[in-house]
Amino acid sequence: MSAMGDHMKLNKLTPEEEMVIVHKGTEAPFTGEYDKVFEPGTYVCRRCGTPLYRSEDKFDARCGWPSFDKEIKGAVKRIPDVDGIRTEIQCARCGAHLGHVFEGERFTATNARHCVNSISLKFIPKKQAKGKKNV
Repeated sequence: MSAMGDHMKLNKLTPEEEMVIVHKGTEAPFTGEYDKVFEPGTYVCRRCGTPLYRSEDKFDARCGWPSFDKEIKGAVKRIPDVDGIRTEIQCARCGAHLGHVFEGERFTATNARHCVNSISLKFIPKKQAKGKKNV
């Protein structure tokens, strides 16, 4: 985890969160808390809090996991998966496992689907995010 600086504050993870975020597991399809959430806001990394995805880039791919057609610029890194087929996506700041990105499926104009585990994310509703700026 060389991406992490010595002073990076990381959130404490539950065993379930650690299984996915640290050990690259996958939550069961259609069980994640954000699969069917479509309200305005920002999805941040559950481990370090870095903003990763905007709600306007989320779409329903009917795959059982939250799907986004693009990330916030520079927030997500892509790494060839050990299976040689898929491309893993990680938080560019702390290296947390998010899921996988698939291209060529033609769901949206970007032709990309970031298939993300809900457990790797935390949703910040737009009204709450606005309130934080004014504090």
